[in-house]
Amino acid sequence: MPANLTPIYLKADAAFRAAETTEEKIECLKHMITVLPKHKGTDHLHGDLKRRLAKLTQQQEQQRKSGGGRSQLVDIEKQGAGQVVLLGAPNSGKSTLLNALTNAHSEVGDYPFTTHAAVPGMMPHEDVQIQLIDTPPVTADYCETWLPGLVRKSNLCLLVADLASDDLLEDIDTILSLFTQRKVPLVREVPADNDDPTLGHARTVVVANKRDADDANTRLEMLEELLGQRLDTLPLSAKTGQGMADFPARIYESLDVIRLYTKEPGEKADLVQPYALPRGSTVEDLALEVHREIAESLKHARVWGTGVFDGQTVGREHVLHEKDIVELHA
Repeated sequence: MPANLTPIYLKADAAFRAAETTEEKIECLKHMITVLPKHKGTDHLHGDLKRRLAKLTQQQEQQRKSGGGRSQLVDIEKQGAGQVVLLGAPNSGKSTLLNALTNAHSEVGDYPFTTHAAVPGMMPHEDVQIQLIDTPPVTADYCETWLPGLVRKSNLCLLVADLASDDLLEDIDTILSLFTQRKVPLVREVPADNDDPTLGHARTVVVANKRDADDANTRLEMLEELLGQRLDTLPLSAKTGQGMADFPARIYESLDVIRLYTKEPGEKADLVQPYALPRGSTVEDLALEVHREIAESLKHARVWGTGVFDGQTVGREHVLHEKDIVELHA
């Protein structure tokens, strides 16, 4: 059976071939496994990718134990509607933001480099959960080697700006430049066409924290002038709660995903645990998310929602919409 590899997978393969470090190759292989079409024709290739990933991971672990480099492999499994990485300079308030929004506890202190590792937590939004990950701070002289890879494979990056800092503009410019140098440009929208397979653009929103600080309005205006149309800015105060009420909804919107509910024939829809897929996903994409065997034997589906009459029968290429209810028939 032919593999029928997609352009997305072929770009990921090109990025792997262009990768220079073990860490970059590991991240590329993980991405290749994620975007590889799932059907019988790709079973052998899927197994080969997993073997190569295991070998590289073992090599990196051996290098770490032998002191051959300070690179650390950080692999946090994606959960919920999307994985969102918090990025920022020392004392920007990333940990306070994580603690205010999730069930996690990231150490908070009035001194730099309080956070030493990646700390995940789940942020609720209506009937979905969004994974937030706090990370060690970034400066011109310090950036964990694994951090660009984590940002690269995430669904969204939140660049936290400190409206109480006189070094605000310098800190933000430093981080933007550093991640561009590391082949992970922080952008508003990931370009549809990327001629350089080594680049891993990261969709990014700037969170202007400490909105309650003295001179915050002046610094916010300066920040927005610096960024121009490059990135969107979301002002708030994690400490006082100002601007926090609609924060989960704004992040969910930035993820550009849709919630989909499923139902068994003759049964009520499961409205408790929706699936979250990228906007533009089809019935076939949902079937693959539910189970690969269902996708392979899928005959049709019935849909309740946008652009259809209730229970309309559609094919596997039908594009789904936010909060559609789908009944898969295999």
